[in-house]
Amino acid sequence: MISMESTCTVMDQAASSFSTRSRVPAPSAEPKLATTLLYAMSGGILLLHLLLSGRYGYFRDELYFLDCARHLAWGYVDMAPMIALVSRLALALGGSLHVLRSIAGIGGAGIVALTMLITWRLGGNSFAQGLAGLCALVVPEYLGTASLLTMNVFEKLFWMACAYVLIRIIQTGNSRLWIWFGVLSGLGLMNKHSMLFFGAAVVAGLVLTGQRKELAKPWIWLAGLIALGIFLPNVIWQVQHHFPTLEDLRNVQASGKNVVLGPLAFLREQILLMHPIVFPVWLAGLWFFLAGKGTKYRILGWTYLALLVIFIVLHGKNYYLSGAYPMLLAGGAVAIEDWLNRGRVTRGRVWPKAAIVTVIAALGALTAPLALPLLSPEGYVTYEEKLHFRPSKTEVNHDGPLPQFLGDQFGWPELVAQVATIYNSLPPEQRAKTAILTGNYGEAGAIDLFGPRYGLPTALSGHQTHYFWGTQGFTGDTVITIQYGRRFLSTMCDSVVEAGMHNHPWGMAEENHAMYVCHLKKPLAEMWEDQKHWN
Repeated sequence: MISMESTCTVMDQAASSFSTRSRVPAPSAEPKLATTLLYAMSGGILLLHLLLSGRYGYFRDELYFLDCARHLAWGYVDMAPMIALVSRLALALGGSLHVLRSIAGIGGAGIVALTMLITWRLGGNSFAQGLAGLCALVVPEYLGTASLLTMNVFEKLFWMACAYVLIRIIQTGNSRLWIWFGVLSGLGLMNKHSMLFFGAAVVAGLVLTGQRKELAKPWIWLAGLIALGIFLPNVIWQVQHHFPTLEDLRNVQASGKNVVLGPLAFLREQILLMHPIVFPVWLAGLWFFLAGKGTKYRILGWTYLALLVIFIVLHGKNYYLSGAYPMLLAGGAVAIEDWLNRGRVTRGRVWPKAAIVTVIAALGALTAPLALPLLSPEGYVTYEEKLHFRPSKTEVNHDGPLPQFLGDQFGWPELVAQVATIYNSLPPEQRAKTAILTGNYGEAGAIDLFGPRYGLPTALSGHQTHYFWGTQGFTGDTVITIQYGRRFLSTMCDSVVEAGMHNHPWGMAEENHAMYVCHLKKPLAEMWEDQKHWN
């Protein structure tokens, strides 16, 4: 958070040292960065995330990332490698829920800070910077994303850091800044492969604007080589493992796992995810770039529209576009500040600005409990009913009393305790030959995190990257299964005994399954290929 401004300053200083050639002069009346406001707003949201960091429990994906952190590699079936490295850092710091959520909270603070920095660079004064920061602060998608340690919070930072560099290229005329763009893009690719879409959208924006002249210079091509060089270890890993990520994506599409949205539904979801009260701001930002005073930066408007088309055509999840909105919020805030300063009724008056800020803050506070673990589960359900609103599903089979991003934080310690009861009830000689076989990576991650206190062995699973880790030397003849149906077990077991039932009132319905003790027909290693489950 605090280092965001200094990082951008270092980038600018480095850019000036690259060349002494003449550049486009900066505006003589460049606004001042509202440093105190930036620290207060980004620091405030970080504090909120820190205070809520232990409110619920570990999220399903966080459990998976911690397992991946124990098996560092240059790639994973369903993700790029950076989140595993970040999770390894979290493990080194103790691996507690507070540690994970603190890292995520820093990312959330960075989103607010970057939005304000972009606003400043676009010519916004203190009101515009504060307005853009407030909008980024109340966005439900950003609040929810920054409350969990996933690659999604960092995705927004990499996208918008690249947008910041684009603005500086346009303002300074220094094409050598593309080198920074290449570094950030390469790191962004190692965080999440969606950086490819952002890069493609930027290229579309270049072709459609006067910035296409950059394609005739060597620096943008050097930036591409730098990005590829940083990303190359993951590419090599994909080749060595026969492109598992592509296979995973094909499986997802074939299974109909994700909720498919039509164009109008996708647009509606953008308004809801970003909060209806900030819709006029980011819409004004799009206008600002494409037809308003910000046409100098038209490439940013075309970049957004290109991303919108890409995700509609590819049936992307509703939140896939969320990383592009900070630049629109920044442009919109600058446009609104300019309109207020030029209007006959509003020029020089405080009340219009105060009214705008008050309404956004009030409505943002109203919806914050839908994105953050502010309430008890019971209180959350009641609050939803009072507002007559429930966050949209992104996957068809995610059912439960709470939205998936909250519901998937419940039930894991209880599930492991049930497995431990079954495991420890077995005779010692049988226990020594028993493994725990799970149906998905959340269950495996829970066993690996909470299981050692009960003396449980490391979990085995054919789900996602766990499949590559194999049977880990297991040669026994008994497995305790989680989320395995009797029909599948009949093909691999001589005998099957139901040993327990997991049913947490606030967890996801997909976890409410029987647990079985299975005596294997043959060694698990010989049946391991049948356990493969990539989706």
